[in-house]
Parts: sequence; C-alpha cells; structure tokens
Amino acid sequence: MKKLHLIIAFFIVTLSGCMFQQPDYLTMITAPELNNLMQKKDIFLVDVHTPKQRHIKGTDLFIPYNEIEENKDKLPADKNTPIYVYCEGGPMGNAAARTLHELGYRNLYNLEGGTNAWRKAGFAFE
Repeated sequence: MKKLHLIIAFFIVTLSGCMFQQPDYLTMITAPELNNLMQKKDIFLVDVHTPKQRHIKGTDLFIPYNEIEENKDKLPADKNTPIYVYCEGGPMGNAAARTLHELGYRNLYNLEGGTNAWRKAGFAFE
C-alpha cells in the first residue's frame, strides 16, 4: 500500500510540473478586458498565429510567433511600449512573448484563449 502511495505522489508531482506556469514577464488578458481597453485607447496589437488567420479588428501587425526576431524592426523602438499578442488559442502568444521579453520588451500581454475566446465573446474580426 505504501508503494502505491509513493507512485501516486510521484505522478502528481510530475504532472504538476508539466502544467503551464505563467512567467512573471507576461500578463494574461481576457477577451472582454482587451476589447474594453481597445475602446478606450490605441494599443499595439500583434497577431502571432501561424498559419495566417482572420485578425482581430484593430490589429497593428501580423508576425508569426517563430519570426519575431527576424521582424524586430517592425516593433516599437521603446521597449516599455505595451505589446498585446494573440494567436488562435494562446500557446503561440506565450512563445512570442518569451521572444519579445528576450529582446528587452517589458510590458507584454497575451490574449487568454486567443481568437477562440474572442470569437466566443462575440467581438469583431477584420
């Protein structure tokens, strides 16, 4: 019985280590929060999904998540400019944010649930 408890504990610890842990340099933002923010001010919004998809209305730039470095000349010169990224579901946004952070950007936001969440909330696409 003790052996079974040890095996179960091992799997719990292993699985919890595999779960996504939000890095401290990235803030997740919900579709309603992003939509509300876009109504109030002009933000720098980047679609990082590949392959190309329908963009959220108001998107400033399309750069695939794995081509951020090659397109850094298209990004704001000011590394403190808030950059909002999104993809279809979230993981490519996380990868893009990691690269942006490595390039020195400090105000990074990812749309939680990506365009799937945006669509479910009923917000506009271009």
